Amino acid sequence: MNTPLTERIAAAPISWGVCEVPGWGYQLGLDAVLTQMGEIGITATEFGPDGFLPDAPADKAATLERYGLAAVGQFVPVVLHEADHDPLPQVQAAVDGLVAAHAGTLVLAAATGAVGYDARPVLDDAGWSRLLGNLDRIAELASRHGLTAALHPHVGTMVESGVETQRVLDGSSIGICLDTGHLLIGGGDPVALAASHPDRIPHVHLKDVLLSWARRVQDGSVSYTDAVAGGMYVPLGKGDIDVGAIVTSLEKSGYAGWYVLEQDTVLLEDPAGSSGSSGLPRSPDPMADSRASIAHLKALAEAATG
Repeated sequence: MNTPLTERIAAAPISWGVCEVPGWGYQLGLDAVLTQMGEIGITATEFGPDGFLPDAPADKAATLERYGLAAVGQFVPVVLHEADHDPLPQVQAAVDGLVAAHAGTLVLAAATGAVGYDARPVLDDAGWSRLLGNLDRIAELASRHGLTAALHPHVGTMVESGVETQRVLDGSSIGICLDTGHLLIGGGDPVALAASHPDRIPHVHLKDVLLSWARRVQDGSVSYTDAVAGGMYVPLGKGDIDVGAIVTSLEKSGYAGWYVLEQDTVLLEDPAGSSGSSGLPRSPDPMADSRASIAHLKALAEAATG
């Protein structure tokens, strides 16, 4: 019998604006983020970007333990398509940290090699062949260490759309991290993917987005970063993704993994500071937004079992 859904809710530092992209926004410190996770009832988290937690694998594990948090995985953007680049050393470093913290999932993104997620090159057939081959190599490496590797379709990477996600499903044995927001923004259908390939989904990043913003990213009228800063991501149940259909489909299929609540956020200033004192618009409130998402997900779980 699966662990109840309500005990499989995790968080990620990006919901507190902590991001690997330089200049992303105000970066909260480790203590503030992990303390706030605990205050809203979160018991597990992804690592966050390199540099957020200590570098040494044992120190990562000890830090999370000190805050009463279990580790569920790490988002690792890595270049997979270049002929002269071997991604395995970078992946191995991430694997070492995950094993030390008893986490289960290596979440990969097919990085472009450029900074940020606002543009990407076109990948030719040779590049695709290298990317798919590297995904299988990484999946095998992860498996040897008791981990599950999952490719995360992500806006501004080499795999962002539904068509590209299907190419990964067809050409590689790796699982897919279903990120409901990124897949929709990239032009895919997260509800359809959850229904058609539940056996290939070992990990979920649960988001909600406003379709009006997503369409502007798709047509190029606004950059991904500016859309995030403008409020494209909203708490679960406040946007245009049928979160209930996705969760119901996965649970009926026997999904036993984590639901990582992710609401990509750009903070304009420290939320604990004086709102508006800098002359900037009000920053998001990560605690309030995450608490609202937790409440919505728990309500979905209660409705499904009640």
